[in-house]
Amino acid sequence: MTIMTKKDAKALLERVLAFSKAESCECNLDGEVSGNIRYARNTVSTAGELSDVTLVVQSTFGKKVGTATTNEFSDEALKKVVHRSEELASLAPDNPEFMPILGPQEYEKVNTYFKSTADINADWRAEAADASISLSKKKKLVSSGYLNEARRFTVIMNSKGLFAYNERTSVNFSATIRTEDGKGSGWVTRDYNDASKMDVKSASKIAAQKAVDSADGKALEPGKYTVILEPAASVQLISNMFGAMNQRAADEGRSFLSNKSEDKDAPKNKLGQKMFDERVNLYTDPQSADTPTPPFAGDGSPVSRTDWVKNGVVTNMPNNRFWAQKTGTKYIPTPYVGGGLFGGQQSLNMDGGTESLEEMIKNTRRGILVTRLWYIRPLDPQSQLYTGLTRDGTFYIENGKIKYPIKNFRFNESPIIMLNNIETLGKPQRINNCMIPPMKIRDFTFSSLSDAV
Repeated sequence: MTIMTKKDAKALLERVLAFSKAESCECNLDGEVSGNIRYARNTVSTAGELSDVTLVVQSTFGKKVGTATTNEFSDEALKKVVHRSEELASLAPDNPEFMPILGPQEYEKVNTYFKSTADINADWRAEAADASISLSKKKKLVSSGYLNEARRFTVIMNSKGLFAYNERTSVNFSATIRTEDGKGSGWVTRDYNDASKMDVKSASKIAAQKAVDSADGKALEPGKYTVILEPAASVQLISNMFGAMNQRAADEGRSFLSNKSEDKDAPKNKLGQKMFDERVNLYTDPQSADTPTPPFAGDGSPVSRTDWVKNGVVTNMPNNRFWAQKTGTKYIPTPYVGGGLFGGQQSLNMDGGTESLEEMIKNTRRGILVTRLWYIRPLDPQSQLYTGLTRDGTFYIENGKIKYPIKNFRFNESPIIMLNNIETLGKPQRINNCMIPPMKIRDFTFSSLSDAV
């Protein structure tokens, strides 16, 4: 089954709800048509396409909830999945955090769909892969990469009259290019909603140049350094930190935003407190021209621009309807990012400055340029301390110029400390569906060396 129009999706879910005998029923419909191509050692290795639609039905009796899933849409199959959800609900214990489904909602108009991406076919993917492979061959380098595009739709509809529909597109490309002897490695990634912005050849040139420039890195003593972090080196740390900003976790003493005061009347969290450099502004915005999202949350609540950190101050914290009601606070939903185990991360936007990466390097007396961080793992959730490795191009800067490549480091750092040690912010760039600026950070901690390239 291909992408459903708003009209067809509504008609299907009306059929589902007509079969329901529950006190309330909610339907979630997610579908995609996607394609991909993968290459390694300068040769395409796999290519494929996927088309699927999944329906989840949630039935409720009192505070008992049951869910069932199907990807068959005959009347018989729909009756079966509705009956199964009702059967499971009857067997379930009461949910102590149950919240009733919402009624009709109003949503902002968003621009998440682009025909340029929806029109991508196998030839387009092959030409994109060839642009990267041909460049590598010409420079006597070895490339591997992955490109995929998707057209997705999401629908939420329930027995109280709520109906939400969104259609969106995305295209993602990443490549690792190495020297033939494996001593130099470069990496690049690009992602957009609009495929007309994707330039695989230009992106691959960056990875190719880093591969050449990073060969035979010198060992530099571990310690605290001024670093210039490209967006790929900071996006995951910032995303992880945002994921830990949940109000409930803070109220229950489980996060870096927990207030540890012994005063029983003191706030349980750090909402309203300055936690970062005053230049730090983090927000989500469904209407963003660079990172648009569906205009609703997973429960169908409407979402609009939300400032999470403003001038370094924590201004909002994600929660859910139950916790907002329990604590007498405002419900702050986040945009829908996909269901199930593999739902995506939030499209965070971080304000930056006006300098380009080249200008930041030029204005650095001594420092280290980091292309990206990987294998990031938590050390201490309370302080948001993480460890991981630099990879695919780490360079020593001296007197405004890249002097030579260096061996990779293991780092031990917290994004909280990182965002308090800002020297300069550059122009934000889209990465992993976020807008993140390159940033110059003082006293970034490298704990040991790594021989990996």
